[in-house]
Amino acid sequence: MTAPTQETLRRGWCPSTLRPMETGDGWLVRLHPPGGRMRPAQLRRIAELADATGNGLVEVSGRGNLQIRGVRPEAHPALVEALLAERLVDEAGGLGPQRLVLSSPLAGQDVGDLIDAASLAASLEHQGRAVSGLPPKTSVIVDGGGALALDGFAADLRLVAIDQGAVVIGLPQGDWLGPVAPDKGGAMAANLLSGLATYRRAEPDTIHRLRDLDDDQVAALIGVCSVSRTQAPAVRPSPRRVGLFALRTSRFALVAGLPFGRSDTRTLSRLSEAASTHGVSEIRFSPWRGLAFLGLEPEDAASLTAQCEELGLITRDDDPRLSVQACSGKQACLRGETRTMDDAAVLAEAAASLLAAGLSLHLSGCVKSCAHAGSADLTLVGHDGCYDVVIGGTTRDKPMARLDLSQIVQRLQPGQDIHTRLTAGRLSGPQV
Repeated sequence: MTAPTQETLRRGWCPSTLRPMETGDGWLVRLHPPGGRMRPAQLRRIAELADATGNGLVEVSGRGNLQIRGVRPEAHPALVEALLAERLVDEAGGLGPQRLVLSSPLAGQDVGDLIDAASLAASLEHQGRAVSGLPPKTSVIVDGGGALALDGFAADLRLVAIDQGAVVIGLPQGDWLGPVAPDKGGAMAANLLSGLATYRRAEPDTIHRLRDLDDDQVAALIGVCSVSRTQAPAVRPSPRRVGLFALRTSRFALVAGLPFGRSDTRTLSRLSEAASTHGVSEIRFSPWRGLAFLGLEPEDAASLTAQCEELGLITRDDDPRLSVQACSGKQACLRGETRTMDDAAVLAEAAASLLAAGLSLHLSGCVKSCAHAGSADLTLVGHDGCYDVVIGGTTRDKPMARLDLSQIVQRLQPGQDIHTRLTAGRLSGPQV
């Protein structure tokens, strides 16, 4: 197998297990475990495989996928064979979406959920994968209404529970449909995805996401659904992204963040051992780029939290690193023009008070915006060792200035212009 080169990449292309991406530190292999969950022993096995075939670094993406970095081309066939044989990967195949549906890592067990979000997500994942021609980056959010609200994540479609057994469906143009029963909502979402695929086949150069459809196309899709428009659901308070959460089983889940979404294989191996020791029933992957350990008794939850902290994971929601999204950057990526991972650590410290207050910071080594698809309060786009500074926008919006790291750090301080603009007004509301 030959991985695609940068010259052959086109907009919307996504790496997968069978089709890795060439990067600056080797091949990147992205995988999604079956159901987005695994046992502690399986996490240990992935760490072993990543150590044997790659450079020892593993990431959790913003869509809850695992990424093995630095895979050597000659080692890739053996890696794929092991992942498939041991059922460690749920491979969509080809260039299709690696994970279509994003849900809370507590879905199905959250005491606050109004619907069975896990079942709805699994059903819609199955239906969506059957849609031919769906854009690779298509994303659907299923939010059960529980503790981990997903309002802050961008998506093509959003299914949100608003009452016991009732969901509404949101489109990126601002339209909301429903309320309907979850099974009907899933069928409607599948029909909307099918319509998107139809429009994309007709206009492949201009339609890459549902937000690219014009008003008439959106109206036609909504008309097929035969359901009334409704108001957008109330925006819920920003959730705790890490920490302990109560489950319906009278046990607990510990959600712990990986600093900037990255870990080494030695740490993952030690985590898997700790999870086994403390009776973790399963491990899921968090869109806040971390791990959720489910099935903990109270005394085990406290002990595992302490061990995660010792291993460098984030367990406090006020940790400024949780509010920073950063791509792999220069050296690790052929497109990266700045050392985003190193710079992210510096900026997390420099802007700690702003980040703790809710500021969102996105560092992208280039305009591709791999780490974060939506807007951020502060977006920094790498350009020849410096950053284009965007306030309240995306990597493709007009920057206010181009600055080096030291200049950004200085102007993030109280009384300086970037600090003033960020505190004057921040983005709010769901990014549908």
